[in-house]
Amino acid sequence: MAFDPRKLFLPISLNIVKKRHDLKWSQQELADRAGLSRRMIGMIESGESNVSLATLGHIAAAFDLTFSELLDAPQEPAHPDRGVQLWQGSRPGTKVDLLQSFPARRTVELWKWTIAPGDRYQGEPDLPGYREMVYVVRGELTLEQAGATQVLKAGESIAFPSDSPYAFANTGKGSLSFILNVVA
Repeated sequence: MAFDPRKLFLPISLNIVKKRHDLKWSQQELADRAGLSRRMIGMIESGESNVSLATLGHIAAAFDLTFSELLDAPQEPAHPDRGVQLWQGSRPGTKVDLLQSFPARRTVELWKWTIAPGDRYQGEPDLPGYREMVYVVRGELTLEQAGATQVLKAGESIAFPSDSPYAFANTGKGSLSFILNVVA
């Protein structure tokens, strides 16, 4: 089945509207708390914006929700064991699945990434205090961050603050698979 981001983002936009109304927040109040523009909130709520994962993370944090809680359909229970595809690259085989997310003293999320040869994901900065931990399962991950490039091979890992721009790229010839843990 082909990835259709509209099917994913419609329930999210409904969740955002419902949560904002429950809290009696204006779009401007949510925008201020999430560090976004009111126009962006309006576009997301109306389904006009192809919103980034980082932007959704900012909105979830503003609501004090985990990423997976923001994804849940308003009338359905959470299904953290199924995984949810949240992004697809320009080449077949590149995708991002949220595998697990749970509230802890801080929010912790577990992601499975697969990137096809020649494809990349350009990450936007997370909120201050966020960190990401990466473990490469297969292939070689090229991590671009803070003006530096680092190549991680299968079996290697790294942790880094994700409050500045970063990119994940597969510059090799084979498929790349890695596990990403986000701690907020």
